[in-house]
Amino acid sequence: MIHFQLVSLGGVKFDDEVAEVTLPTLDGEIGVLRAHMPLISVASHGRIAVRHKNNDPDDFRDYFAVSGGVVEVENNTLRILVDEADHADEINEAEVQAAIDLATKMKAEATDQHSLEHAQQLIDRHAVRLQVAGLKRRTRR
Repeated sequence: MIHFQLVSLGGVKFDDEVAEVTLPTLDGEIGVLRAHMPLISVASHGRIAVRHKNNDPDDFRDYFAVSGGVVEVENNTLRILVDEADHADEINEAEVQAAIDLATKMKAEATDQHSLEHAQQLIDRHAVRLQVAGLKRRTRR
């Protein structure tokens, strides 16, 4: 088992012993298991999947949508510090879809590069949240 801590600006989102965590980094998705080599990396926006027990099927995993942050693995402890983290159960698909629609409109109406980039970041962020909410719906126990 590995001790996994997920901390956002809003507080601790997860703190428990788990069998496996997969997470997004700038170099791609990685999996962290017991006895993982020490690592410090940058987390990118995406989804985190948590397997609680070694023999749990994929349907039993927990999912989080996260923004970028920092990843540290040392001595069978995984710490991920992010700006935002939403558990799949906290995500309202209708609200997220409305946010995507608004950001898409903002992108279409952007008059400068900064506004265009900001709108695209919002679209990307909410697209991940929508994906995680969909995973929750498809994998309910």
